[in-house]
Amino acid sequence: MKRQVLTALGTAALLATAAGCSSGGPSPAAAGADTKAMTGTVTVWLMEDAGKSWPELVQQVNDQFAAKYPKVELKLSYHNWDNKVAELDQALTTNQAPDVVELGNTETMKYMVNGNLAELKRNTFDNADNWIKGLSDTCTYNQKLFCVPYYAGARVGIYNAKMFQDATGSGEMPRTEDELLTALDKLAARNKGNAGFSPLYLPGEYWYAAMSYVTAYGGSIAKFDDTGTWHGTLHEPKAQQGLQHFADLVKKYNKSGNLLVKETDQATVVGREKSALMYANGWELGNAIAPITGTPALKDSLRIVGMPGPNGKPLPSFIGGSDLAVTAKSQSAAIATDWVRMFTSAKSQQVLADKDILPNNLSQLEPLKNKPATAAAANAVPDAWFTPVAPGWGAVEKQNVLVTMLDSIFKGTSVDEATKAADAQMNQLINNPS
Repeated sequence: MKRQVLTALGTAALLATAAGCSSGGPSPAAAGADTKAMTGTVTVWLMEDAGKSWPELVQQVNDQFAAKYPKVELKLSYHNWDNKVAELDQALTTNQAPDVVELGNTETMKYMVNGNLAELKRNTFDNADNWIKGLSDTCTYNQKLFCVPYYAGARVGIYNAKMFQDATGSGEMPRTEDELLTALDKLAARNKGNAGFSPLYLPGEYWYAAMSYVTAYGGSIAKFDDTGTWHGTLHEPKAQQGLQHFADLVKKYNKSGNLLVKETDQATVVGREKSALMYANGWELGNAIAPITGTPALKDSLRIVGMPGPNGKPLPSFIGGSDLAVTAKSQSAAIATDWVRMFTSAKSQQVLADKDILPNNLSQLEPLKNKPATAAAANAVPDAWFTPVAPGWGAVEKQNVLVTMLDSIFKGTSVDEATKAADAQMNQLINNPS
C-alpha cells in the first residue's frame, strides 16, 4: 500500500549539494570522528510528497547535514509512487541503488527478505521506544531493524455534512453504525432524483476497506502458526462475517452501476456529489474539493471523522505510511544513516506534526488526537491493522489474491467458496520471498 499525501503529478528531481565534491564512499563515521573532514557522496530518494508538502523539512535537514558534513555531496531526487519500485529494482540490479530510499510501508518486506537493506541500530534514533507499532513492525524482520518509520496515515470517514443535514436534520456523523445505516437510508430517499447516487460509496474491489471489516469482526488475512509458516485465515468464521458485512454494504449502498472497481476515483464521486460518504485517506478530501477532480464549493461541507464500524466500535483502519531505509550495498552507509537520523528526529517529526501529518511516534501523535483536522486519523493509528509481515506478501498483492476474491463474491460466488479459494492461493505464495 502506498501512502500518498497528494496525488501524483509526475517526477521531479533536485540536486542538493551540501558542499565540496568527491567520488566514492566516505569512511564510517565513528564516534568522535572529524565529520567536517569526511568526503564522499550520499544519494537520497524521497517520494514527491516531501518536495511538495514539506519542502522546509527537507531544506532544514539538508542544511543540518551540510553543517556536519561540509565535504560530503548530497544528491537528493524526488520520485513518484507509480514508478519508484521499478526504478529501485533496476537500480539494485545494476548496483546503482541510492544510499537512502523512502519505501511505502507495504514495500519494505520484499527488500528486507532479499537482503537489500542495511541493518540499523534502533536505539540510535529519536523516539525509537515510542514508534507507532504498526510502522515499526514494517521495518522489522527476524527481530532486526532495517528501516526507520517516517510518517503514518489512517483511513477515515469523509462525509458531506450538508447532504446529511438535508436528509436527516443533522450535519453530524452518526456515532454508531446502526445510526449511520438509518441515515444512509434517508440519504437514499432524499436523493432519488440524483441518478447513480450512492449514500455510501464503497467500491467492490476496495480490499483495504474489506479487510477493515474483517478486522472489526475479529478476523485476519493470515496468521503465523506453530510450524513456522504463514497460512491464510480468510476462510475462518470471523473473517467471513466481516467480508459478508462489507459485501452487504457495497450491494445496498453503492449505486454507481459498477461494483467491480477500485477506490481510485472515490474522491471524485464524493466531490461531484454522487455520494455523501466515503472511507478514505484524509488527503483525499483535497481531491474532492480540487477544481478538476471535485468541487471547490464543497470546502465547507466536507468533513473528516472516525468511521463508525460494526459492534458499536470505530471501524479499524489500515495503517499507511512511509519508512526510510539505507541500502545494503551503500558505500556511505554510516553517513547515510546519519541523514536518516536527522530526517526522523523529534525536531523533524514536529515539522510534520505542525502540518497535520501524523508523526512516527505516539508522543508527538498525542496532541493531534484533539485537533479537529487530525483527530479522526490520529485516534485510529494506535489500533490500526496491517498486512501480514510475511516473506511472500508482495506476491499476494501482485497477483491480486484479495481483489480476485472480492470480484468473485460480487459475481455471485459465496463468501465461503471465495475465501476458501483465496486462502488456497495465498498459501502457495505467502511463505516464498517475492
